[in-house]
Amino acid sequence: MNRQHGTERPWDIVLFGATGFVGSLTAAYLAAHAPDGCRWALAGRSLPRLERLRERLALTDPRCADLPLLTADADDAEALGELAASTHVVASTVGPYIRYGEKLVAACADAGTDYADLTGEPEFVDRMYLRHDTRARETGARLVHACGFDSVPHDLGVYFTVQRLPEGVPLTVDGFVRAGAVFSGGTFASALSALGRGRQTARAARERRLHEPRLVGRRARAPQGSPHFSASTGTWALPLPTLDPRVVERSARALERYGPDFRYRHFASVKHLPVALGGTAALGVLAGAAQVPAVRDWLTGRYAPGSGPDEERRRRSWFTVRFIGEGGGRRVLTEVSGGDPGYDETAKMLAQSALCLALDELPATSGQVTTAAAMGDALLDRLRSAGIGFRVAAAR
Repeated sequence: MNRQHGTERPWDIVLFGATGFVGSLTAAYLAAHAPDGCRWALAGRSLPRLERLRERLALTDPRCADLPLLTADADDAEALGELAASTHVVASTVGPYIRYGEKLVAACADAGTDYADLTGEPEFVDRMYLRHDTRARETGARLVHACGFDSVPHDLGVYFTVQRLPEGVPLTVDGFVRAGAVFSGGTFASALSALGRGRQTARAARERRLHEPRLVGRRARAPQGSPHFSASTGTWALPLPTLDPRVVERSARALERYGPDFRYRHFASVKHLPVALGGTAALGVLAGAAQVPAVRDWLTGRYAPGSGPDEERRRRSWFTVRFIGEGGGRRVLTEVSGGDPGYDETAKMLAQSALCLALDELPATSGQVTTAAAMGDALLDRLRSAGIGFRVAAAR
């Protein structure tokens, strides 16, 4: 087992927010896939709900009847400090993270505890970098945000693509995302929160740029592309202003394998132009509505956090992300694919990230780091073994 920090603690992994929709899916995945000898616990604010979850898990695996239960509220700094000090890794599903996430990040940074979450909120990631990266570097904690569909398929997909291109030359990669799925109340609440905080998000990004060390002798960029028809994928490509390209850019900054001059662009991939135009208009309406607090609260209430699609609907869901990488006279087309992106596969990605941080031999990193920089090949191997596809579709 990986014991980077050199101190024995009661638990290897604590799952915080275990009783929420994605949290319970993650708990079920850990129950089925955590290896013998891995010591893990369920955590949340409600002991009765934790007990009910444990009972459901025990119906599938009687060993879960003895799972430890830890109670802590996301706003209770003292309880979160005790929780962080008791484990090597905390995996958190409690969002919106800008509202509920910081005290747990701070506790992990102070305790030298690795942290993984599912955030897709750029403002939260930038604020956590500004406030807690330095402390985490001092204690050896790895703070790894976006360990679900945001942003594992994109971050590790680009990492996988770059490894199939020449070294030491300028590289470009474009990502094209397609998915057939529905979202949960928690995801909707996080999206509305992020859309309604445009000014705060831009301010946090500016402050981060002022504090981040400049790259010397290398360049890494993730500019927003323009809408266009992609002949390579046969689809319309719409720029996706999500957290994902920022994460890819940070991996490129951290890893010299991405070459001396790296550029990434991130697109939604849509087959039919009317659908592309309709999706753009709908996003604009939603973004506008999110600026009005009363409307934002009403919309959030329509999709209560903790709810989500049923198992049959998730079984029909899917995602593919295609990457076109070029450099040094070589061109590769790669693909990452899987099932239900928002829930089943996200739970799998978070659980495997937590297992990877707790149990695998990894590069020596600390502070706020990306999945590619912190876990790279080890997490890639885990996800491929767990059924998420990473393949080269074409190369020349």
